[in-house]
Amino acid sequence: MKKENISLKQLAKTLNLSVSTVSRALNDHPDISEATKQKVKTLATKLNYTPNLFAKGFRQKKTNIIGVVVPNITHYFTSTILKGILEEATLKGYKVIISESNNDAEKQIEMLNTMLQFNVDGILMSISKVTRKVDRILKVIDRVPVILFDKASNKIPCSQVVINEEEAAYNAIEHLINIGKTRIAIIKENEYSYNSERRFSGYLRALKEHNIEVDEKIIISVDDISLRQGKRMANLLLSLKTRPDAIFAITDSAAIGVIQTLKKFNIKIPKDIAVIGFSNSLSSTIIEPMLTTIDQPGEKIGATAVKYLIEDIENPNELTNKTIEIKGNLIIRDSTFKAY
Repeated sequence: MKKENISLKQLAKTLNLSVSTVSRALNDHPDISEATKQKVKTLATKLNYTPNLFAKGFRQKKTNIIGVVVPNITHYFTSTILKGILEEATLKGYKVIISESNNDAEKQIEMLNTMLQFNVDGILMSISKVTRKVDRILKVIDRVPVILFDKASNKIPCSQVVINEEEAAYNAIEHLINIGKTRIAIIKENEYSYNSERRFSGYLRALKEHNIEVDEKIIISVDDISLRQGKRMANLLLSLKTRPDAIFAITDSAAIGVIQTLKKFNIKIPKDIAVIGFSNSLSSTIIEPMLTTIDQPGEKIGATAVKYLIEDIENPNELTNKTIEIKGNLIIRDSTFKAY
């Protein structure tokens, strides 16, 4: 049988005090004597009283709770962002509720509505890659401040905290060009992926600025940018009459799949084909050769997103609407540069 939670009213009745006196005593109000505070807190501890944050938030119109919606909690990069969110929110006196959409657009809306039911003060959100329509997300923005992070969208009018993905990809391709690579393939997601398209823009800009012709045959788009697809797409690129001399995969997982396939065919990395990934995952240093990649400072992204959200929460008439880019650094390892 479920035990009933102890309420303020029950504490007040037991101590023969008013509910308001008990409440102020628990909150160390200066008008309440130290003796009364001690008496109230002792009983509250004895009866394992915990305040109802939602009821309190309803009365005060503020819960100090932030909602977070992400596509996949178990993804390494997402976990680093969540760490930054939790640490910064705690420092600022906010609690956090986290949920995942599993990259399901309907579940994403369900999670957002759940956050509203919890009466959160604001929401941090990384949108699912299958998000097409944003009308229901816009309705949420009408209710509470929302900040997008990592996976964002130009269709949603709110502040967004992201990696400088175009510039990072540009730097990755320029590095390949600087080591003598001229036929550089890319493995990216299909066109509806906001992050992928920004990385693709950096790829195209680097080729253009270095007068390297774009070859559609070595621009590969897939729905699932995974290790398995990295292997498959590497096989496809190797079957071409003129193979690439470098491959840029927009995730570390796909890049590692590429490396595994190249090694299977005894292709020398990076001499014959160099490989670059994106995210600096734990696996990037385990694979042999170690993977050159773009480091994404997840904790900084999470902390920055919290700072901007709290600004919006505390200044509801001055909501921000800008893109904050966090620098991602190129980490050069053996998959692109080795002394012979």
